[in-house]
Amino acid sequence: MTDAGVPRVGTAVYDSGSGRVGLVTGREGARLQLRPLGGGRAWDADPARLRTLGPAESLSARVADANARSRNGLGVSGVRGSPPAGAAGEDAR
Repeated sequence: MTDAGVPRVGTAVYDSGSGRVGLVTGREGARLQLRPLGGGRAWDADPARLRTLGPAESLSARVADANARSRNGLGVSGVRGSPPAGAAGEDAR
């Protein structure tokens, strides 16, 4: 937190205005810019509605974000070291 009680850039916070967790990325006038922990579209937030996350809350939010990203489109073919498509059928020849 800064002297005025405003979170610094890089701080993980909970935005009660939007119900989301994000990282502080900057300031525009009286509002702060936040972005999701795993990246994505930024949003503006009222500093009065922000609460700094503790270490356990921050870890929990990061794990939840990683789990959500793994459920959204990462199949076996996206994992490094997985066999190329059709490789199983070629061994049978």
